[in-house]
Amino acid sequence: MREEAREMGTPFEELGLRAWAEPEEVRQAYRTLVKKCHPDRVQDPAEKEAAQQRMIRLNLAYEEALRLSAPREKAAYHREISLADALSLAERMLGKEKPESALRQLMRAESRNAEWYAVYGRILMRMEHFHEAELAFREAIRREPENNAYRGRALEASLADKRSKTFSGRVRRIFGGRRKEGHVKSSH
Repeated sequence: MREEAREMGTPFEELGLRAWAEPEEVRQAYRTLVKKCHPDRVQDPAEKEAAQQRMIRLNLAYEEALRLSAPREKAAYHREISLADALSLAERMLGKEKPESALRQLMRAESRNAEWYAVYGRILMRMEHFHEAELAFREAIRREPENNAYRGRALEASLADKRSKTFSGRVRRIFGGRRKEGHVKSSH
């Protein structure tokens, strides 16, 4: 997980911007990049997975770049909050079936611990980013080696990742995506 963070560079680099970019430049760069690499534009499952990874990096970079570029008085939504508050808000958004909002709230945390990585993994599972979820749970395990719940979650993510790569998993993902678009809830 740390290796992926190193590859990403700064949030501004990820968006193709200079470090002193204004908030509107950040928004425009983000919109342009999302249009180019959105996973819905790709049919090949391997390319779709790569596009989903790119979208995660773009979303995280966007949130961070916007926070860094926004004036302090206008950045209340993006400012860092305590770890406990970030975890609480993220859990609340997960309970409302809003994993993207949960991710935004979690990313505001002033620090990260094993529980942070476990919640991050749960969010990624909900977003069906199974490989990244497994990495998050592995980081939680690294920080709290005795926590068997984290080990169980890592195994669950690993198995979900393997299932998603089978033919039936890809078919389920394709048709599952259409069901979600039609606002039909899937059972998890």
